[in-house]
Amino acid sequence: MEAVLAIAIGALAGSGVWLLLRPRTFQVIIGLTLISYAVNLFIFAVGGVRVGADPVLGAATDPSHYADPLPQALVLTAIVISFATTALFLVVLLTSRGFAGNDHVDGEDGTP
Repeated sequence: MEAVLAIAIGALAGSGVWLLLRPRTFQVIIGLTLISYAVNLFIFAVGGVRVGADPVLGAATDPSHYADPLPQALVLTAIVISFATTALFLVVLLTSRGFAGNDHVDGEDGTP
């Protein structure tokens, strides 16, 4: 399970970095989104992958039967912040495209 999670984190981060280096702003935004997904999965992996464990401590005294709720709370907060920043980036993209007439990061149209 950990190997599959590590491969998924690596694939998301690698794809995100590749898209981040592209010349168009929409690809940059998608790259940032993929990197944020990779970071969220990484936070889950650092917290420990527990299948079938309850996230909240109850009346039981043995904490080994429960998952750590802190990574789940951090990822939930990161998802909300990532959604808000993606919406802001899209508004800036549309405004920049309206002013410049293209969506290249450097402002050029890419024709030689």
